[in-house]
Amino acid sequence: MSLIEWRDDFSVGVASVDLEHRELIDLINDLHALIGKNASAEEVVSMLGEIFAQISAHFALEEKYMLDSRYPLREEHKADHELLLDELRDMMDLVDDDGSYDEHGLSQDLKRWFTEHFRTHDARLHRHAD
Repeated sequence: MSLIEWRDDFSVGVASVDLEHRELIDLINDLHALIGKNASAEEVVSMLGEIFAQISAHFALEEKYMLDSRYPLREEHKADHELLLDELRDMMDLVDDDGSYDEHGLSQDLKRWFTEHFRTHDARLHRHAD
């Protein structure tokens, strides 16, 4: 079962951004499945690293769009991006340092962040794009 299902209200109305959102959801769902199979800490750190790399690239695209479109809430939105990147680094460090991870907590933290970000910051960006 997927951790996060794509919903139309996740769409920001920019095809390239929406495509990357779907790809990020797929990666998070892949990590969730991996965790469900009692993956090693190394496997989890590796997958978190892949998610981190994809999200960093995605945020650069989204932030360029916000800059080009003179989005008035760009700084607030960008700050939320930076917060997630910090949280992901912390997750990777914790799993790497401890050699273990909280299966439920890790999945729920990722789900919470993405669904909240999509519902708030990206929803406002979508309204601006209309």
